[in-house]
Amino acid sequence: MSELGTQLSDAVKAAMRAGDKPRLGTLRMISAAIKQKEVDERRTLDDADVLAILDKMVKQRRESIEQYEAAGRAELAAAEKAEIEVIGEFLPKALDEAEIDARVAAAIEQTAAESVRDMGRVMAVLKPQMQGRADMSAVSARVKQHLA
Repeated sequence: MSELGTQLSDAVKAAMRAGDKPRLGTLRMISAAIKQKEVDERRTLDDADVLAILDKMVKQRRESIEQYEAAGRAELAAAEKAEIEVIGEFLPKALDEAEIDARVAAAIEQTAAESVRDMGRVMAVLKPQMQGRADMSAVSARVKQHLA
């Protein structure tokens, strides 16, 4: 089991002992998503795979929040925000704007990218470094901006 998987398992046990049902529900949802991916791929996931799942879950919730707020459903948006907080506990510290720009510039230099056509190579270098630490769609926009 990965280090994140162990942390998640410990958090589930702590939430059960504390009787924190909303947190427990979110933690179980994370565990189920990880287990589903393991069953689908018939292998044990490492930390990078778990981070990708968590990152995807956060992205889904952010999109849901936008839709709920547009529809005037503040209570549902608040529930999604609470889930993001719980999921965020297992993600690494987020990168700030300067760090993202520095890594983008370094990746462009490393891959010798010259135009937007080279964006795939740059993103291939950045994704493992930034998975779970930055919104990849925002990183993609930054890369496009640097290459334009």
